[in-house]
Amino acid sequence: MKDFNTTAICIPSKHYMVDLSDKVQEIRKLVDAGKYFTINRARQYGKTTIINALCAELADQYTVLSLDFQDIENGSFSDGGEFSQAFARIVLDAVDFDGFTISDSIKEEFIELKEQETSKVKLDDLFRIFRVWFKEEIKPIVLIIDEVDSATNNQVFLDFLAQLRSLFLKRERNTDIKTFQSVILAGVTDVKHLKSKIRSEDQLKVNSPWNIAADFDVDMSLSESGIKGMLDEYESDHQTGMDSAEIAREIRDYTNGYPFLVSRICQIIDKKLVPEKFKEYKDAWTQYGVDEAVKRILSEDNTLFQSVMGKLTNYPELRTQLRKILLRGETYPWLPYDDEQQQLFMYGFIRNEHNKVAVSNRIFEMLLYNHFIGENRKEDELVQSAAADKSIFVTPDGWLNVPKIMDHFIKEHNRIHGSDSEKFLEEEGRERFLTYLAPIINGTGTYSIEEQTRTQKRMDVVIHYLGKRYIVELKIWRGERYNEEGEKQIKEYLDFFDLTTGYMLSFNFNKKKTPGVERVKFGDKVLFEGTV
Repeated sequence: MKDFNTTAICIPSKHYMVDLSDKVQEIRKLVDAGKYFTINRARQYGKTTIINALCAELADQYTVLSLDFQDIENGSFSDGGEFSQAFARIVLDAVDFDGFTISDSIKEEFIELKEQETSKVKLDDLFRIFRVWFKEEIKPIVLIIDEVDSATNNQVFLDFLAQLRSLFLKRERNTDIKTFQSVILAGVTDVKHLKSKIRSEDQLKVNSPWNIAADFDVDMSLSESGIKGMLDEYESDHQTGMDSAEIAREIRDYTNGYPFLVSRICQIIDKKLVPEKFKEYKDAWTQYGVDEAVKRILSEDNTLFQSVMGKLTNYPELRTQLRKILLRGETYPWLPYDDEQQQLFMYGFIRNEHNKVAVSNRIFEMLLYNHFIGENRKEDELVQSAAADKSIFVTPDGWLNVPKIMDHFIKEHNRIHGSDSEKFLEEEGRERFLTYLAPIINGTGTYSIEEQTRTQKRMDVVIHYLGKRYIVELKIWRGERYNEEGEKQIKEYLDFFDLTTGYMLSFNFNKKKTPGVERVKFGDKVLFEGTV
């Protein structure tokens, strides 16, 4: 029986996985066109899985040499001789252990290179073997190197790229010259942006040795239809009765198609939630089950979260920007030449959303919200108050009493921060409500922010609690007319989620305001409107 997989490579015969054939065909077009390119995506984004599928696709027409630079120890990048012999060794390993086929004469060339005295070997010796191989091999040769990140800080790797570049340019000038049909470098690092050193460690060439690389625009994220296809296969085996279209939509909404997160949600539902949370799989493969899986992911100490949070720590300025984007609704332009932005984009943390910086997916957003709120030591008194009263915010049948949460927040906020200026309240108010909310739902639910409403004027918070959703609009009071527009907007949002009750919390700077929570009938909806 197949499983969902979140470690190493996904294999169609062993794992439930999204059909990658359309992505493989797009990549093949680049190979057929003789392009050299990089597949640079974040950690656990399915690079190795797509390479494995690509190798199978290309096998009939091409000789495909697929190598992993993790098989070369770091010391082998000290000079061209060490690197050339290490390269020869992993080629021979591919022949001896992985079924890769080359002629006996070329194999002998690699053996001889590997066994020479290292001090007498140069990088040129490796490329001479390549040139002989190009002439002898009947099929065009495709070179694929995975995990290039282990090599990118080494000058010898840049020299290796420079030699590949030289061969490529010679072929472009003279089509009779044979070289690799295509070279594919895969890893987190965008090799195209590396600079080549000359003479001094501090001196850089203007041009990257890999500036010949074609743009790689293949969308590696998993689509909603692709996720549905994977779930349909699972459903065929398990007969859970799930609505695969709805579950696929929920998973895609949370993950934006990030392969590890997609598989991890499914893995938790399949292996963890029954019987820990649900008695039967038909109850686990629901919107509630997806919410529960996301909650568990956010409590994990997994390597993906360690990686992205570590990178965020290294770029404090962008970290500050993200905090303001998420908590205050500020916007920042996407700057393609900004090093901090490009680093976090490369590591999968942010994306270009209509030429503005945005967090890559909803799970990363929730991770950041939890992190930012957890570090806000200024609001310890507010947190302690919410935690102490936690039990009173749950109804006898187990649901959240959101009006009571708003009412207590208003009272506690005004007690602690009643003397704050308008400007300070406008900047901090919504963050304080999220700070108050977090300990109340912690361990049982989560919350997310609807991106299209995350502005300096309004923000819709969606609380996910025991399979139920609560929509709370947080807004800055701008007068009665604006308030009516807000009521209309939240009604539309309630219609979207098929809900009858909504909640609105306004931060009002009018001295004549009346703090508290009021129940308002609005069409066929009920709104609880709170005023701070």
